[in-house]
Amino acid sequence: MAYRPLFPRDVFAEMDRLQREMLHAFDISPSIRGLARGGYPAVNVGSTAKSIELYTFAPGIDPATLDVQVEKGVLTIAGERKAEPVPEKANRHIDERFSGRFRRVVTLPDDVDPNAVQARYRDGVLHISVARREAAQPRRITVQ
Repeated sequence: MAYRPLFPRDVFAEMDRLQREMLHAFDISPSIRGLARGGYPAVNVGSTAKSIELYTFAPGIDPATLDVQVEKGVLTIAGERKAEPVPEKANRHIDERFSGRFRRVVTLPDDVDPNAVQARYRDGVLHISVARREAAQPRRITVQ
């Protein structure tokens, strides 16, 4: 456990730390609206005028074992990362690599098209692109 002073000098930093711990304790998922928390795999979410772009960092996973679903405005990414075998009679001193089943859930905005989702896995990064509906995209109106 890291050393923490009894009375923190920066009260706002301490409040931020407490909020992160509470979010982690209640397993609150990230959404497109910016609520973020740590987890595996790490997810970056961004948007353009035409799509929502998600980058999921999951090296060492067979892409065939990944399960990506969109249902009722919620994108779910699930899979499993196998544990690395430890040689017999070896002592493991540090084990920071995540192994086991994982599931990440991201709430999508209302203007996405659930039928226009593409997912590509390359070099340990799962890139998911969810297109916005044509009616929601900006368009130029000609003035007569």
